[in-house]
Amino acid sequence: MWSLIIILLISYFLGSIPGALWSSKVLHGVDIRNYGSHNPGATNAFRVVGWQAGVLASVVDFGKGVLAAGVVASQIRIDPIPNLSVFGWETATLVGLLAGVVAVLGHMFPVFANFEGGKGVNTAAGMLFALTPVTIGITLAVFAVVLISSRYVSLASLTAAVAFPTLVAIRRYLFGAALDPSLLVFGILLALAIIAAHQSNIRRLLNGTESQISSFEPAQGMLGRGEL
Repeated sequence: MWSLIIILLISYFLGSIPGALWSSKVLHGVDIRNYGSHNPGATNAFRVVGWQAGVLASVVDFGKGVLAAGVVASQIRIDPIPNLSVFGWETATLVGLLAGVVAVLGHMFPVFANFEGGKGVNTAAGMLFALTPVTIGITLAVFAVVLISSRYVSLASLTAAVAFPTLVAIRRYLFGAALDPSLLVFGILLALAIIAAHQSNIRRLLNGTESQISSFEPAQGMLGRGEL
């Protein structure tokens, strides 16, 4: 039990590292919470201060999920959780998922940024990449296609969130891939959480008022005011 608690605590603090907020401040001296959507996530960093801070934030956020689920969860020894075999689940996969989910919660409610964080999509992607790289690779391809064709980051994120558990089910039950069933359960729960976190984006998409990514340059309004 103590090993699991230590894993979850480390994962939370990893997830709490505010990549977009810190990268924007270091590279441009800008607090992105004061501009754009006011969200301290990678998408707002792209919109407000440009691609350098956006890419750095995305890498940091993705890496938090990879480290929590793929490194922290595997390096601290934990005894097998009883009765998991009834569901066909493996302890290692479940612990990795728990660590990753806590990292996502840390990203959404970071102790290093007054508990005001992003929506956790990049960190969730990193978590799932550590556990099933092929499935998340296909999911990221879906994300890229939707983003390039629509230029809506929110729509791409929502589509990818639904695509992941769908792909897990297809690969496991149609093609016999050796995927732990817990990935499907957590994938569904994660998709629901991401959809819930994007309620405002969904409303704007339906109303036609959602912001698109039209450039990788900093927002012209800020440049014009000499704020970068």
